[in-house]
Amino acid sequence: MPSSVQLFRNQKYHELKEQCIQQSRLFEDPEFPASDGSLFYQSAPPRKVEWKRPKDLCEDPHLFVNGISSHDLHQGTLGNCWFVAACSCLALRKCLWQQVIPDFSEQEWDPKNPEKYAGIFRFRFWCFGEWTEVVVDDLLPTMDGRLIYCHSNMKNEFWSALLEKAYAKLAGSYEALDGGSAADAIVDFTGAVAESIDLVQGKYGTIISEQMKLFEDLMKVHRRGGLISCSIAVSSGRASEVETEKGLVVGHAYSVTAVRKLRLRERLVFSFKAEKLFMIRLRNPWGKKEWNGAWSDNSEEWKKVSDSERKSLGLVLENDGEFWMMFEDWCKNFTDVDICRIMNTSYFSIHKTWEKKMMHGAWTKNSEPLLNRSGGCFDNRETFLQNPQYIFDVKKTEDKVLVSLQQEDRRKYKKEGRGDSIPIGFEIFKVEDNRSYRLHKLTVQERVATSPYINTRTVFLKRILQQGRYILIPTTYHPGITTKFILRLFTDVPSKLRDLKADKPKMTCWSLLCGYPRRVTQIKVHSAEGLQKQDRSGGADPYVLVKCENQNMRSPVQHDTTSPVFNTQVIFYKKNIDSPITIQVWNSNILCDQLLGQAVLAASPSDTREQQMLQLRGRGGREAAEVPGHITVKVFSSDDLAEL
Repeated sequence: MPSSVQLFRNQKYHELKEQCIQQSRLFEDPEFPASDGSLFYQSAPPRKVEWKRPKDLCEDPHLFVNGISSHDLHQGTLGNCWFVAACSCLALRKCLWQQVIPDFSEQEWDPKNPEKYAGIFRFRFWCFGEWTEVVVDDLLPTMDGRLIYCHSNMKNEFWSALLEKAYAKLAGSYEALDGGSAADAIVDFTGAVAESIDLVQGKYGTIISEQMKLFEDLMKVHRRGGLISCSIAVSSGRASEVETEKGLVVGHAYSVTAVRKLRLRERLVFSFKAEKLFMIRLRNPWGKKEWNGAWSDNSEEWKKVSDSERKSLGLVLENDGEFWMMFEDWCKNFTDVDICRIMNTSYFSIHKTWEKKMMHGAWTKNSEPLLNRSGGCFDNRETFLQNPQYIFDVKKTEDKVLVSLQQEDRRKYKKEGRGDSIPIGFEIFKVEDNRSYRLHKLTVQERVATSPYINTRTVFLKRILQQGRYILIPTTYHPGITTKFILRLFTDVPSKLRDLKADKPKMTCWSLLCGYPRRVTQIKVHSAEGLQKQDRSGGADPYVLVKCENQNMRSPVQHDTTSPVFNTQVIFYKKNIDSPITIQVWNSNILCDQLLGQAVLAASPSDTREQQMLQLRGRGGREAAEVPGHITVKVFSSDDLAEL
């Protein structure tokens, strides 16, 4: 359960419930009244909507009837199949829906003590990085005595209708839920990390190797408690809600309820040339209209599967909206999949665990360039680095890094005509190993990753990064746009993700005594070649050490080579402009490391900023004797500490 919970509109469930019980009345929510304003923000109802309580719709109302199931849900007249698909996914995981519906047994109707029922319910959603509790009354919109929106296939079960009402309250109205993303709803239910994959662009329908990798990934996500949904994109040749020849509905969100390898009967294995088939099970939120191709409910293929396998799969041959497909057919017929990973951050787990860091931030405008934080994407070269900047470290030789950038939910702004998500994305740069201040100019830094730029609530990226220090820059696509965001970073070992706020070293009282930096110098040591051989095999184990005043930075060791590639970046803030930069190449030994040579630089702002090759020399100044080997470097210096 979440450790701390925010109260939406500061409504306290237990206090409100106790007041209603003491006054012998049923709760009516003043924050989301039973009126057209809670239903619509611009449309008008086609007919009069009546708000009724469950006791007016059936004799024996319950929150749950025979537990909770993905089959409990039907969409109704609202275009929120994405929400219903997310609820279907949620219903598969008890540990997840119990977070969304807290103390469900306490909220359930009690026929033996009807006086304890107050017509009030509470639900919890993960809103912008915090669990938020939303209180609602039990007045539900109906026409002709029937629920018009999300409802159960059991007339006296109401968990889905009440959950939908709480979610509509959070969004501002029921109409604000018309059109959306199943991934967004799943994230709101769970705090999961959402990844959207374009099956067409990734050519998953034709490249078998990519197909198999995706299948294994989906199976792993599903086994570890993740939630998955998919859809067929609307296009010029395919209108929304139109049914394809194979029975699938365009522009419609389906929940994935199983990902399995199916074993065929032994005597048929040889003729099918496969022992196992890769299968996926889906559910249509409408509770009807199913796939009619291979492995559909009544297809001949199921005769090839043993009774025990059918039982293991939970096969139900009914038009209940749930159906199986071969994974290959799924890749060819669907266009988009949303994968929502429940990130395991527990230290007491047999599965892979992640180190998580989360930052709240905002894109804000300011006419002063050093204070502006809304610079737009990388194409806006003059202002790009005026965005927020976050620094993190990769401590291992290489590490898988997962990044999720999420903007605030804009559905609540639909009434004002500002409900569409803003195109967002981010860039990742490998920077100097000792950088502690904001980046002002791209010189020696390496651009290692770029996310998609898209007008969805969340942008996700997964990358393998090499050891070193990185700056992550979240941006809106266009400059000058303001909104809030949260940034989540998952790594194998702690990343020390932090916000870079300072442009240069801070002037303090201590600076008056010890001196304040007067010059900034960036160095990139690209490589070395022709180093003196150090062992019988003719190799060496070199590393580079860069020194200035009382500071030094060391690169990782490159093994068994006399032509190492270092790509080491360093930045120094020098108090004495005459202090030289010394770049030393050392050979790593078990007992005592050996100096292979060094180069000493003045690093003046007037020196060349082009890549240069320097002769290695022995100990001493720039006139020391030459030794075998050269290093290739780039050096930038400036007396403006906020230039680089």
